[in-house]
Amino acid sequence: MPFTATYRKHTLQFKFEAGTSRGVLTERDTYFIRISDPAQPEKDGVGEASPLKGLSIDDVPGFEDHLADVCGRFSALPASTWDDPHALAGLVGEAYPALRFAFETALLDLRHGGRRVIFPGPFPEGKTAIPINGLIWMGPAAQMRARIEEKLAQGYTCLKMKIGAIDFAAECDLLAAIRDRFPPERITLRVDANGAFSPAEAPGKLETLSRFGLHSIEQPIRAGQAAEMARLCRESPVPVALDEELIGVQRYDDKQALLTRLRPPFIILKPTLLGGFAHCREWIELAQGLGIGWWMTSALESNVGLNAISQFTASLHATLPQGLGTGQLYHNNIPSPLHIRNGHLHYEIKGDRKPERTETGTNGDERPERTETGEKEEGRPEEELDFWRGCGAGW
Repeated sequence: MPFTATYRKHTLQFKFEAGTSRGVLTERDTYFIRISDPAQPEKDGVGEASPLKGLSIDDVPGFEDHLADVCGRFSALPASTWDDPHALAGLVGEAYPALRFAFETALLDLRHGGRRVIFPGPFPEGKTAIPINGLIWMGPAAQMRARIEEKLAQGYTCLKMKIGAIDFAAECDLLAAIRDRFPPERITLRVDANGAFSPAEAPGKLETLSRFGLHSIEQPIRAGQAAEMARLCRESPVPVALDEELIGVQRYDDKQALLTRLRPPFIILKPTLLGGFAHCREWIELAQGLGIGWWMTSALESNVGLNAISQFTASLHATLPQGLGTGQLYHNNIPSPLHIRNGHLHYEIKGDRKPERTETGTNGDERPERTETGEKEEGRPEEELDFWRGCGAGW
């Protein structure tokens, strides 16, 4: 008997203007995918597809139409189809990494009982926590300074600052102010340029940044400039971490060729942008073989995607601080058991702490669900929409 796939669109509203070198974000669309087993109607698996505007290769017109088509074709195939790990890639296609991540998550969730436990282990049992970096978004210098103080007061020992949008000297002043108070042994500093530097100016700016004892710089120049990036990876006094450079690289041999040529000290893994867990595992395998470090980062998903990425990260026994502190960005996020304390992400199981409700208590989107055929469901009883309100069965 086939599984049934449906989806619902949801627009997340930022609590503040989230600035990067590519612009300011105030909202973003995401899609929740639900996979149900007619033989076990009380259980469902949930995943999230949220292409990042201007960055994801599947941020394209017609994404929702393709999603509806995939749901329809998924629901027409026998459930045993999904025992083959390659079947999902064939259904979704290489051009839609966010969808592969969403369907991988939902299938794993359903397989483990539909409790939003994607990777069983000590983390979703509330027994371990994940060290994370405190993210300092771009903004006016005074605002960034206040955000730095806030993160320090919250107990973070690793800060990541977005750079490349305001005056470079002002950004350096902010880094100097932190380093004057805290040596690298106490506070780890990362910066993320999001490709803001030109190849010509990058060496000089990296030399200046090296004065602040930085752990790393993410994507100093834009992706696709292989010769220039390889040179920076070799010569930069600040270790380079590749981020956008990995997007769209799907074949195993191509991954290997990229890492072998560029030899970065670090890579950043974002399952939504790279095509899910299987692709991330390939990157990790190749990186470890070449002595390249890595850490996981969310791509501004809701708590549904963040929950899956966090559990995946914990299952890999990662030791570096991870980029998983994005669950507090939105007014209308999905309630979850993820909570941050003292610079660590905790999974507080039901009964330990009541999950915080969102501002609206719903997903903020009144558009009806589409069924597996791609048609919209009209007039569903209110009680049937509990999934869309919380996506939190078992939380």
